[in-house]
Amino acid sequence: MESEVRRLAGGTLMTSLTEEIAVTHTLVPSKAERAYVYIKDNITNGTFGPGFRLVLGQTAAELDISAVPVREAIRRLEAEGLVTFTQNVGAQVVATDAREYRYTMETLSLVEGMATAMAAPFLEASDIASARAINAEMREVLTAFDAKQFTALNHDFHSVIFEHCSNLHILDLVHRGWNRLATIRESMFTYIPGRAQDSVREHDDLLSLIESGADALTIELAAREHRLSTLRAFLESPGHAEHPSVS
Repeated sequence: MESEVRRLAGGTLMTSLTEEIAVTHTLVPSKAERAYVYIKDNITNGTFGPGFRLVLGQTAAELDISAVPVREAIRRLEAEGLVTFTQNVGAQVVATDAREYRYTMETLSLVEGMATAMAAPFLEASDIASARAINAEMREVLTAFDAKQFTALNHDFHSVIFEHCSNLHILDLVHRGWNRLATIRESMFTYIPGRAQDSVREHDDLLSLIESGADALTIELAAREHRLSTLRAFLESPGHAEHPSVS
């Protein structure tokens, strides 16, 4: 086989060219990957806000690469729902309004609920401990509420669980949903701070269900209801009426 280690005269060892290339590729990200990470990071941290125009030449110059890998990165981000491309306008960061937020949350409640249920049997005691530690940190944040920090911890909590989902197609849909939510520059908890306390409690309840060996449907429905409760709280809040755009 090409990937096997081959012994040369004198007893020296040499890996195949294919294997060496694979190792090099792992250590050094491609130009397209660099462009993808650069643009996505700037979207999620708010530097590239909703409607921000992504100019190929400008981005390429900032990264000291050609426009080709930047174009590839933008196509990838477009497929993930973070960027939209319009003729005569070009690529822009998507603007998420209240309707899009609702659609994303409704979809995420379904796929993340299933991912959570499928992940449950594969969670080790250390994973549960990590999730509980993150939730404890979220509880501390409630005292001097920081919506942005709370939201980041919320993602960390859920990812500890859903990343163990064995169905990569479902997991990809979960990632896409979270990516869409990442385009929202202000956390929804800014408008519904009272929801944060309930969310922390529901996290504890969800972990207890998983620890007790509850059946998959029970876990799935609990995870689904957890997300839908946040959506309902936002839709019923004064902030929903005052902020028709949540971007």
